[in-house]
Amino acid sequence: MDIPAPLALLLQAVETGDLPAARAAAAELRRTNAGTRQLAAEVLHELRQPLLGVKAYTQLLSEEIGARGTLRQMLAQVERMEQIISDFTRLASERPAPQQPVSLVAQVQAAARAFSLNPDSSRITLQVDAPEDLTVQGNGRLLEQLTLNLLNNARDAVSGPGRVKVVLRREGGSPVMYVADWGPGIPEAVRHRLFEPYVTGSKRGTGLGLAVCQRIAREHQARLELVPASMLAEQPPPTTVFRVLFPTPDPLTAPTPSPGASTPAPATVRRRLLVVDDEEIIRSVFKDLMDKECEMFLAADAEEALAHLRRGPVDLIVTDKNLPGLSGLELAQEARKLDANSRVILMTGYPSLVTTQQALELGLLDYLLKPFDDIREVRTKLRETLAAAAPVRRAPGLGSRRVDVLEDSPAAARQITEALASLGLEARVMPSAPTEPASVAPAAVVVSWDLAAAHGRQALELARKLGQGAPFVVLAEYLSQETVLEALRAGASGCLSRELAAPELSRELSRILGQAPAAPGR
Repeated sequence: MDIPAPLALLLQAVETGDLPAARAAAAELRRTNAGTRQLAAEVLHELRQPLLGVKAYTQLLSEEIGARGTLRQMLAQVERMEQIISDFTRLASERPAPQQPVSLVAQVQAAARAFSLNPDSSRITLQVDAPEDLTVQGNGRLLEQLTLNLLNNARDAVSGPGRVKVVLRREGGSPVMYVADWGPGIPEAVRHRLFEPYVTGSKRGTGLGLAVCQRIAREHQARLELVPASMLAEQPPPTTVFRVLFPTPDPLTAPTPSPGASTPAPATVRRRLLVVDDEEIIRSVFKDLMDKECEMFLAADAEEALAHLRRGPVDLIVTDKNLPGLSGLELAQEARKLDANSRVILMTGYPSLVTTQQALELGLLDYLLKPFDDIREVRTKLRETLAAAAPVRRAPGLGSRRVDVLEDSPAAARQITEALASLGLEARVMPSAPTEPASVAPAAVVVSWDLAAAHGRQALELARKLGQGAPFVVLAEYLSQETVLEALRAGASGCLSRELAAPELSRELSRILGQAPAAPGR
């Protein structure tokens, strides 16, 4: 095999003892590797677009004629390609994913459902033995991917009909997950390299799944290892057992319950929906998805979309973030100039904390991540949004100058009170959750994401209820994309770090609430 030039130069410099040349070669090798990773990331992103179209149409076709064998196989292969792309992307990524308290049981059950959708899994008897109260600090999507990869690895190890079992329990206070199979076992020759990329004891896999599992486990400060079959009291004993040992959780953490999903009937009034995306396949998917229920308008860029909007308002705009020319966020700003009540949902394959915050402060309704897991879930979201009345929001500062502060940390409450006082606003600190809104609505609400009485999504719902249409701002100790996304979906006006000093917090609150600083001596 030919050795890449930068590496060859590095080896030559090391052999000759030329330290300056070795440093220069090492720097060039780093630049080359970074460029290769960037190119790979761009190619993989472009592959996701046509895959999204193929997957969406396969799901819609199966909805019309039933999930027949051929369609099930096609969908399974598309999902396998998506999984390979996700695995490569995950291995190349060096950015930590946002984390919060999540139910490990819920993620394992979600992975089990995804596993069962693959036609090849029909030959496997899957058992899940799990309690109801296992909580870890982590990222829900990644924990689901970790579990699904281990399940797929176990299935691929079993050549014919077989059995796979997942066991969740506590050991010494720490949550533990076991994934066992009764296949042929792992060859001794690959055991010590099992978690390296492209190393596999199976003829079916790519050798990436376990490497991705190891990276996800490390991100969660967990330990993934191959353990003896005797760790599980099963008869006959399994041939292969993987264990994921999570750190002991903070006793104050608790999973945020997911609201029950509902699928309302299509609206009887024919709404006007504008979809903006420079990929023709994405526009076609949305047209076929909603054309029977909505008057559809399609645009390939922001300029074309604005031309539609100048001819008349629409009920909802769904736009990609990365458009040629004006971005999706800039389109949302221009749409608001034409119609202050414009409702916008943003789509992106490149999510980031910064753009999520921008979407939140622009008052966008949602921030959809590509590729979509199920295009039918997107249709449900569009139906719900079109059927719902536009949210009524009062401008801050009307009537009361009181700001209700939901914060149970005395130090943080003092900081917020000081910041609001500099804006001429009076803080009413509430360390616990009140049961009913006040008779006089506040000018605004500041809520701590980490409020003990109503953590996370529950705290946001509480703030919205107490505000009675007033703007509310979320403060979070750990400002993650998922936190900002939840704040956006709850209708918050802003999401800030809880660690901001009072002067900086005052500036940010002034910007978000539109309040000028109070005059001296006020």
